[in-house]
Amino acid sequence: MLLHLSTWQEVETYLEHSRGIIFPIGSTEQHGPTGLIGTDAICAEAIAHGVGDATQALVAPTIQVGMALHHTAFPGSISLRPSTMILLIRDYLTSLAKAGFHKFFFINGHGGNVATLKAAFSETYAHLAEIGIPHSHLIQCQVSNWYMGSSVYKLAKELYGDQEGSHATPSEVALTQYVYPASIKHAPLSEAVSKDHRIYSAVDFRQRYPDGRMGSNPALATPEHGQQFYQLAVEEMSEAYLKFLAAA
Repeated sequence: MLLHLSTWQEVETYLEHSRGIIFPIGSTEQHGPTGLIGTDAICAEAIAHGVGDATQALVAPTIQVGMALHHTAFPGSISLRPSTMILLIRDYLTSLAKAGFHKFFFINGHGGNVATLKAAFSETYAHLAEIGIPHSHLIQCQVSNWYMGSSVYKLAKELYGDQEGSHATPSEVALTQYVYPASIKHAPLSEAVSKDHRIYSAVDFRQRYPDGRMGSNPALATPEHGQQFYQLAVEEMSEAYLKFLAAA
């Protein structure tokens, strides 16, 4: 059930049996020579929709732009500042908390979002208490990174070994190939790619990782791999969401 394709009456009925909602969140940033700029949002959205179908959960509109300042030396990348993203998350959750939602489950596709999301959750808890939301003490938020699920991580290592890398990875590229087979890209990859994991400024990032990749070989990706990652992630995220709903 997608929030943006629902009526307010349908949402009101949904709240009679569930107070949970799923938020897909990703990023709009470069993903090397063959990765789509929307990769992180595409992956999070596809998996979130699958989890919504599997658990009969309401799924909020995807947050397409995240905290990706270190990618902005590459054309096409868009980023929110951490302070902006915190306010955006706080305002989203405040609107839904006022309507009666208690449990906010974020399916995340971008590692750069994690620290800011956790800060946003703390800001939201304090803000809801300050404005006097009666059930503010019941509000809970959780972020789950689909790419860190144990079954997903295991498959990535089995398929790609140390060529999985940590950005513009074959696993995430494979998932976008499964979701958008008509948008598969092909381009030559440089032979040497840095396996460094350090991230500083945008200019430093482009100097350190000239084609945008961090230790990865996305040429190994296939749509068939992407389907496997999708199925594993939906199963694992569905279990995590239901566990989150049931927890006190």
